[in-house]
Amino acid sequence: MPLSNTPSHNPLKQRDVTLRVGIMQSAARLFLSTNMSSVLKYQPHYTVSDYQHWEGDWELWYGTAVAMSPSPFGPHERAVSSFAYMIQSSIQLNHCPCKVYTGLDWIVQQDTVVRPDVMLVCGCQPERHLETPPILVVEVLSESTATKDLLAKRELYERQGVENYLIVDTAARTICWLELQINGTYQDVTNKIADNGLFSISLSNGCIVNFDRNAGFS
Repeated sequence: MPLSNTPSHNPLKQRDVTLRVGIMQSAARLFLSTNMSSVLKYQPHYTVSDYQHWEGDWELWYGTAVAMSPSPFGPHERAVSSFAYMIQSSIQLNHCPCKVYTGLDWIVQQDTVVRPDVMLVCGCQPERHLETPPILVVEVLSESTATKDLLAKRELYERQGVENYLIVDTAARTICWLELQINGTYQDVTNKIADNGLFSISLSNGCIVNFDRNAGFS
């Protein structure tokens, strides 16, 4: 995939995003621990069967209905399109048996359904909703989804064995790259991104996906 010349990258900025992510995760944990337990006592426990009859845009989290945010703004959608294009270009170039999806429901279990911004699925492809873990997920942060993307979805994707999780912050123009380790936990490997913004993800099936951080924010 051709890559354009990109400006030099200040390594201090990438360390700043790691610190920012950590602070937001700590705040999210405090909020969830102090507010969710009492709320959940009074909520019904929904399943996929219920979810399939709902109107509008929803996710289902362990039996709890969670309304999707309103239509994303321009920078969010441009980033989603850019990252989906980079992934698609790589898998075509390398003849990988994978497909890219944006906005497809992933049925994690009977009481949990999520809709990642971008998913890469290898091997058997879904005819309806996805019911197996994708190999790569990209989530683009917005004000209304940042807490969920940084904490809840990180924990969910880690537990489900998603090999690589990219968290894209269009406001800070940064990427947090989480890579699943052999012990089943994520490690922040953002430092693998070169100063010029180029990086490659080697998947377990041998495929390589090339990214240009700067192109993702164009």
